[in-house]
Amino acid sequence: MACDELAGLSGIFTRQNSASAVSLDFEPDADYKFVETLEDRYKCAYCHLVLHNPHQTGCGHRFCQQCILTLRELNAVPTCPVDKETIKMHEVFKDNCCKREVLNLYVFCKNFPACNSKITLGRYQEHLQQCLSESVQCTNDGCCDQILRKDLKDHLSRHCKFREEMCQYCNKYVVLINIKNHEKNDCPDYPVPCLQNCSQIILKKEIEKHHAVCPETEVDCPYKQYGCLIKVKRGKLAEHENGALREHMLQILDKNSRLEEQISDLYKSLECKEIKIQQLAEAVKKCEKEFRQFTQLFGKNSNLMVSTQALASHLDKSARLESQVKQLIQMANQQQSKLDLRPLFDTIENVKQKIALMEAYDQRLVVLEGQSSKHDLQINIHKAQLNKNEERFKLLEGTCYNGKLIWKITDYKTKKKEAVEGRVLSIFSQPFYTSRCGYRLCARAYLNGDGSGKGTHVSLYFVVMRGEFDSLLPWPFKQKVTLMLLDQSGKKNHIVEVFRADPNSSSFKRPDGEMNIASGCPRFVPHTVLENAKNTYVRDDTLFLKVVVDLTDLEEL
Repeated sequence: MACDELAGLSGIFTRQNSASAVSLDFEPDADYKFVETLEDRYKCAYCHLVLHNPHQTGCGHRFCQQCILTLRELNAVPTCPVDKETIKMHEVFKDNCCKREVLNLYVFCKNFPACNSKITLGRYQEHLQQCLSESVQCTNDGCCDQILRKDLKDHLSRHCKFREEMCQYCNKYVVLINIKNHEKNDCPDYPVPCLQNCSQIILKKEIEKHHAVCPETEVDCPYKQYGCLIKVKRGKLAEHENGALREHMLQILDKNSRLEEQISDLYKSLECKEIKIQQLAEAVKKCEKEFRQFTQLFGKNSNLMVSTQALASHLDKSARLESQVKQLIQMANQQQSKLDLRPLFDTIENVKQKIALMEAYDQRLVVLEGQSSKHDLQINIHKAQLNKNEERFKLLEGTCYNGKLIWKITDYKTKKKEAVEGRVLSIFSQPFYTSRCGYRLCARAYLNGDGSGKGTHVSLYFVVMRGEFDSLLPWPFKQKVTLMLLDQSGKKNHIVEVFRADPNSSSFKRPDGEMNIASGCPRFVPHTVLENAKNTYVRDDTLFLKVVVDLTDLEEL
């Protein structure tokens, strides 16, 4: 069993709260200052540093887990560097007793003497996350300042150039270094002077409305169409109208006189055209009379050629006269239409009727759009309910009630990339139960690691969720839990870790919210092992995780 664990690089499976990243573990390569001199029995026989996840060999010497693996990789037949005896891998086992003793060794905070705390090695990382003398980066976007944790609150509220302050004009929150630019360019409530020098201060959003009434804005004289081309400030417009009243009246009279003369000329031209039309009509009648005479003459005269030529001549003359008459009649009609306003009135009336019809159509369209929006809203509500029901049915179909969960994680590369980029840090499995009326549980995985395993391992946690029958179940949860990464080669070379629920941990009490803080393994499996082509833990971009709850001594309701 020990050999299988080492071959699978099962990692360190100390319980950790995922929400606060607290772990009974420590960084192996850090320079720790122990309160008391570190005894040799707590030092690795290979690297001579404090033992990290200690393993003991058959010859009785202790090594860090990584060091024992390094010895095996360097030599086909690894030997103990202390007594040169051959290390038999099946005799190597995890020394949990030594591990507990190491984790309880006291060390000074790395920020000593600013921080004089003495902490157990297992709680060292937890302390650093709370140490007031620890240097942390400002949390405001764009700020790269490093500040002591005890000064962070003051920095965020008073000194950070990237903190948000409320604009004094529009009451919107703006980053401090951009607030001046915001006020001048973007703030609609920023007061600005009128561009026409009227000495008034106006809100930027109302500047155009102000210009429409500003007394200092130059406007055209209302009598411009009659010939007054003077521009005057709006505030002095009434004064200009009163002072130039005589000139304006003369301009109006002059334009009216010109219009009357134009109308008179048009009437005279029309009378001339009518006279000419009458003359042409008389000429046509005369031609018709001559034509009848020639027709009679043609019947009596035997000289056909002469009669034909004379007839053709008169016909051409008649056609020319008729064409001229039509042109004059057309011109007369055009002149008359210019003075006749009845077609214009008819056109206006038709336009009014069309506008009224379009307004009726618009009102009907508004009603139809409102009804359509209501129907769309109802359809969307039904669709949402159908989707919710479908998800619930799928969840019920895949739910297990025997304390076992097989979790299939597809698209591993995509989901890990999302975790690395910080978009989706963790994923949850479907819920499973210890029985029909038992504990409601699930698993939570960080594909890019969490806490001490961040960036190097897959972290796997066990979560107790709020269930329908919690009031009938014994609390806290005390069962043994087994976490497994399944080997897809059929050789059953699974990576396994077992722990028993700690009854004193808040992770296993009766849930107050939807679920408790997750508890499990921050270094469940290294990425180098999981993604190694020689291993078969990931196949077709899919991996399988298994969680088993020991149901021994657990009574069913």
